[in-house]
Amino acid sequence: MAFRDLRDWIKALEQAGELVRIREQVDPILDMAEIADRAVKSDGPALLFENVKGYSGSRVLMNQFGSERRMMMALGVNSLDEVAGRIEELLHPPMPGGLMDKLKMLPKLAEVGRFFPKVVSNKDASCKEVIRRENFDVLEFPVLKTWPQDGGRFITLPLVTTKDPKSGKRNLGMYRMQVYDGQTTGMHWQRQKNAAEHLREVLREAAGNSTDAVNVMALTQGGTAAAADISSVPQQVLTKIRGSRMEVAVAIGADPATTFAAIVPAPPEVEEYLISGFLRQQPLELVKCETVDLEVPAHAEIALEGYVDLTELRTEGPFGDHTGFYTMKDEYPVFHITCITHRRDPVYAATIVGKPPMEDAWMGKAVERIFLPLMKLTCPEIVDVNLPPEGVFHNLMIVSIKKSYAGQARKVMNAIWSMGQAMFTKIVIVVDEDCDVQDLAEVTLRVTNNIDPERDIQFTLGPLDSLDHASRLPNYGSKMGIDATRKWAAEGFTREWPEMLEMPSEVKARVDSLCRKLGFN
Repeated sequence: MAFRDLRDWIKALEQAGELVRIREQVDPILDMAEIADRAVKSDGPALLFENVKGYSGSRVLMNQFGSERRMMMALGVNSLDEVAGRIEELLHPPMPGGLMDKLKMLPKLAEVGRFFPKVVSNKDASCKEVIRRENFDVLEFPVLKTWPQDGGRFITLPLVTTKDPKSGKRNLGMYRMQVYDGQTTGMHWQRQKNAAEHLREVLREAAGNSTDAVNVMALTQGGTAAAADISSVPQQVLTKIRGSRMEVAVAIGADPATTFAAIVPAPPEVEEYLISGFLRQQPLELVKCETVDLEVPAHAEIALEGYVDLTELRTEGPFGDHTGFYTMKDEYPVFHITCITHRRDPVYAATIVGKPPMEDAWMGKAVERIFLPLMKLTCPEIVDVNLPPEGVFHNLMIVSIKKSYAGQARKVMNAIWSMGQAMFTKIVIVVDEDCDVQDLAEVTLRVTNNIDPERDIQFTLGPLDSLDHASRLPNYGSKMGIDATRKWAAEGFTREWPEMLEMPSEVKARVDSLCRKLGFN
């Protein structure tokens, strides 16, 4: 069942016993974050704060995705693997042979067509109940400060829409936004994100596709190198690009499938709004913005419209991040708000990131399940993957494979480092197909017993996540692959490989009932 909006989702959470209403007054500066942190780490419920200090009548929703059950509810499935199965069918359908096979494919194509978003009028869009083109202030909403050394208040669950200037394809992403004042925020899109690529395209066009435009690429990437790069740009190029803008729209408080779609590692040619419809099994309704040529989810609680100036950077951070550490101050593009629309008495949706497990751990687990069929398209030998929350998504990936030739584990490592956002993975561990990658005790046993460190560990250099504070340079450093598979003679292993301990199935069956009677399995 698709949730029309955030309020439908809140109602469903409450009916399922998955939501607690907090009527005591709570401060959005640190206190809400501390409560949400304790809730998620104790497998607690979603939280609806109804008495926000300093914000009469405002409500804040947190921890909406903070358990496996709520994540499955959000996507309308009984198992996260169900979503993976549907995605696999969508992206890798059986190849039609004859005419009859092709005819059988038509219903599948028609089914996909049902999920394309549709644009509705203002009168049918809840987010247009209040339209404010002037005298607006984003701080009229209860934007949170989540950690004591944060550089300010941050919008932590924004759905950011940009458009490719060449293809017109929309991108929906989630990038934290530090609030500088009532009309401006930071826009923390890292250089490898689609929105940053859109900004690069706009910059190239503004610079007349001049080769000198490469010197100002840092402006689209953030980083302290930007100031140095801009000083080397010829004045005529700066004159061309100065004042040029890229339009941006931000929604806060959408239905859960759309919020989740913003973090799905979609192929570049697939719009996240289509993925939202596919996950919802119902097309998402969008509405045109008032001051920019973009659309936002029609039933979002809040929509911010505006632009990013191509030549403007501002210091952003520090920010307590999902790595469990603060990311330090750096230079990032600035978002200028030109209009705010919202529902009457909007619900502000927020999250906190920090030492795992956090709410984003469950969102990451769902992404892991969806990412699996995409990985299998490139590496069909992959059986399963695990991105442990403690590895904060981009630091550790455990992969099991069906090994059929020498050196295959290393082939898989390199393939992973060439796949989209997986390129940031700092450590890849490869095990055999009979190892349950979700069982970290089993993985630890295999890794510590199956490797000769000098022989089975591979190092390489390449791009790393911007949040990696240990790399030798920002966004660039070393990665490690560990081949913990059984070694073959064809790989130079001439000794006999021992069998793992395993009790025969008939013995297990024979003692099952007695063990249950004794209270253990």
